[in-house]
Amino acid sequence: MTYSNESNLDIENEHPRLSLSTAAARNLATTKKSVPQMQNITSRWLLKMLPWVQTKGGTYRVNRRLTYAVGDGRVSFTNTGAEVQVIPQELCELPLLRDFDNTEVLSALADRFVQQEFAPGNVLVESGQPADRLFLVAHGKLNKIGVGKYGEQIVLDVLADGDYFGDRMLVESQSNWEFTVQAITRCTVLTIPQQAFRELLNQSQALQAHVDDFRTRTEVPQNRYGEASIELASGHIGEPELPGTFVDYELSPREYELSVAQTVLRIHTRVADLYNEPMNQTEQQLRLTVEALRERQEHELINNRNFGLLHNADFKQRIYTRNGPPSPDDLDELLATVGREPNFFLAHPRTIAAFGRECNHLGIYPQMIDLAGNQVPAWRGVPIFPCNKIPITNTRTSSILLLRTGEEKQGVIGLHQTDIPDEYQPSLSVRFMNISEKAIISYLVTAYYSAAVLVPDALAILEDVEIGR
Repeated sequence: MTYSNESNLDIENEHPRLSLSTAAARNLATTKKSVPQMQNITSRWLLKMLPWVQTKGGTYRVNRRLTYAVGDGRVSFTNTGAEVQVIPQELCELPLLRDFDNTEVLSALADRFVQQEFAPGNVLVESGQPADRLFLVAHGKLNKIGVGKYGEQIVLDVLADGDYFGDRMLVESQSNWEFTVQAITRCTVLTIPQQAFRELLNQSQALQAHVDDFRTRTEVPQNRYGEASIELASGHIGEPELPGTFVDYELSPREYELSVAQTVLRIHTRVADLYNEPMNQTEQQLRLTVEALRERQEHELINNRNFGLLHNADFKQRIYTRNGPPSPDDLDELLATVGREPNFFLAHPRTIAAFGRECNHLGIYPQMIDLAGNQVPAWRGVPIFPCNKIPITNTRTSSILLLRTGEEKQGVIGLHQTDIPDEYQPSLSVRFMNISEKAIISYLVTAYYSAAVLVPDALAILEDVEIGR
């Protein structure tokens, strides 16, 4: 029998070992092991808090009342160095030009815009002055200022990249601005005078016909959401003739198809057969794969361009911070934008930290509420959930979402389909595919999901939130 000098010596104290070493003892011991850990797993609050609606047939149709609101989007631009131009087709986002598809006329109109630069504090238009031009905000942030009840100045709105004002002035008779617009940051805007628009209008019969149709549509009695008014009578006495009415619906309602996330999980039969104590290898491989799939699902619900919440919020439901970082005033404004029964905020953890710093500066301390044993910050009783799927830009800005959820409240809902073949979790299946000639077992792992915003005011976004370092 041979003895290793290393195993029989106490290396640290340089004398013969008098007992068995721990390294040798481990050969006879069963080591306690954890299941495989994964750093990418998050709390996934959005998946937990969304009400999930069964979607038979893989499609969910959102029926709404017919609306006559025309053009409520934002305009996009291109730039060559410091020179900025509006994309001609993007002019169709203006109410006046919605659905106008004459490319030649749109290009001619885009060429008539003039670029202007404004420094912080500069006034673009002043209340009471003649309103004779359209402004497109290419870059920067501006305050739309009005006069309060007692003559004081109040901020009516905050305008930023892609916004516009003065569009109705192009076709209306001479009028004056009812508000003042002042630059908060350095701004780049494009303007077109009323005279330049009317010169093009006189040259194009197609544009004339479109403007006449626009005027006809705007004369239809509407509520503040652009829906045709329902004629009612109230407070009357006697036997007056009652108004007749009906509720019209959208002819082409939006349909949401279930999206899919898939992967093929591969496990060698030798691993699956022999290495299953104390943990089942197939089970652990599948567990981590499903976790990754659910993380991707939440990412898509936030960022997908077709159904993601960041891209499906109505432009009228997007607001900006007053000063940059998220403040209590900004969250109050967000609550007012959703209006009724909001359920929760959703923000990146760094954005939540930035909000906390602003509260600290003001000496305000947001309350904490208990949700299933988790202490969650809240504002005005509405919980603020962290979600690291909300992107942070290179300029250290992000967004805060506020949702009202549920079909009964005309809110935001998640879409899925349960009872699918080989279902492992609701709307997630694990299907055996085959065993290859190399003895590798393949499983197809599939998740089906989507999200729908039932009415526009169910979702609001506070954009361009500065989060600092």
